[in-house]
Amino acid sequence: MSTERPDNDVTGPRRRRPPLAVASVAAAVLLAGGGGAYWASTASSDGGGADSGTAAKKSAPLLALDAPADGPGGTSSASDSPPAGIAPGEPDPGGPPVIYRAAGELPDGPDEAAVHHAKGTVASADVARLAKALGIPGTPRTEGTSWVVGDDDGPGALLKVAKQAPGTWTFARTTPSKPCEPGKMCANGATESGGDPVSEKAAKAAAAPVLKAAGQDDAALNAGQLMGDVRVVNADPKIDGLPTYGWSTGVQVGPDGKVTGGSGHLKALEKGATYPAVGADEALKQLNEASKGKGDGGRDIGGCATPVPLEGEPKPPADPQCVPSNGKRAPVTQTVEDAVFGLALNYVDGRQTLVPSWLFTVRQAPGGPENTITQVAVDPKFIEKPDAPTTPSGDRKVTSYGADGRTLEVTFWGGVCSTYSASAKESAGQVRITVTEKPQEGKKACIMIAKELTRTVTLEKPLGDRTVIDAASGGAVPRG
Repeated sequence: MSTERPDNDVTGPRRRRPPLAVASVAAAVLLAGGGGAYWASTASSDGGGADSGTAAKKSAPLLALDAPADGPGGTSSASDSPPAGIAPGEPDPGGPPVIYRAAGELPDGPDEAAVHHAKGTVASADVARLAKALGIPGTPRTEGTSWVVGDDDGPGALLKVAKQAPGTWTFARTTPSKPCEPGKMCANGATESGGDPVSEKAAKAAAAPVLKAAGQDDAALNAGQLMGDVRVVNADPKIDGLPTYGWSTGVQVGPDGKVTGGSGHLKALEKGATYPAVGADEALKQLNEASKGKGDGGRDIGGCATPVPLEGEPKPPADPQCVPSNGKRAPVTQTVEDAVFGLALNYVDGRQTLVPSWLFTVRQAPGGPENTITQVAVDPKFIEKPDAPTTPSGDRKVTSYGADGRTLEVTFWGGVCSTYSASAKESAGQVRITVTEKPQEGKKACIMIAKELTRTVTLEKPLGDRTVIDAASGGAVPRG
């Protein structure tokens, strides 16, 4: 590793280095295509970054990255959210802390980059264009907060597109190309086994009209993923000349060469404010600082229990998963083998936004699988640290919303033995949503089962570009 610049050396052009970098424990996790993990750190630092003295950079508003309450190391209850697994590359909040180390020198990247976000609504003509490429007859119709084309009452094909930007769409062809064997799990009508997947070249050719209709015809394609005999073409677009992560369009192609399913975003992104960016060496310092104290869930568990050997027998080896008496295990080191400066999906004021980020290729062990972890690269001076969320008793945390004019549909997790109602308090810049829980009378004993629920609120005025705020946590709610 070469000698790094002093922490206070933030002026002048950066010296270019080979493309390697590092990442560490951060505040939010988002799973994306290919099984990678997304880390959105909001850790602040007095460290360097690009020279932020120009008028343009000073005029950039603080970037309000949303931090969910149930991130790593946070707290949650059974009725707040469903159980979540640990993503590949993600440190277990109950395990030892993870420190990422670069295998070589770190790149500096550009001095600045812009965020990109989606605004407005999706037009019916755009939905019709995508439906035609998918081979679905019919005219787009309104169902709640979505455009729908196709048959949603039985076998057939169905396209559903959220009206609000970014126009998240899903497609499924539910008529199987051949019968699905009893007891077998089928992928969008195709059998799990028994057919041969099409070649990568054939899958890309089948996906091409769909990708063009979705505005992703120039995206980088990867057709290596298989779901039984279904081949998936993942398209990751370049925006403003930068690679993206978390903004993939996925198109599933069956063994007969026909598109059987897919998902993506239909609304084009708009360029937002430009922010000074930090290099990977500064990210290394910030992120490893953020990892201190993480892991083991802050627990003080006590000593490691081991069986007492019989007389004359050797002492059994120590359990590597055992927590020592001080309640903390030694950090686990993982290696970063590659790094690229790009744009990664985050939530800013409840709106899906592509934020300048480092895309790190991480390997947990020599010869093991690779994973992608991303770290926000905006200079910390321009990141607004969110307030710690709290959840008052009796209120449910809103997890997402959809909007169509004055109709607001909110989604949350609740129990089966309570009733729920939603209300809104409106202002010029935001709509504050409260979901209230009321236990059902006569339910003395209740099973602890969480369900995803929705409630509809009618606003006084159309939502427009106003931010939706969850009253229970105080944070912005992402569009679902």
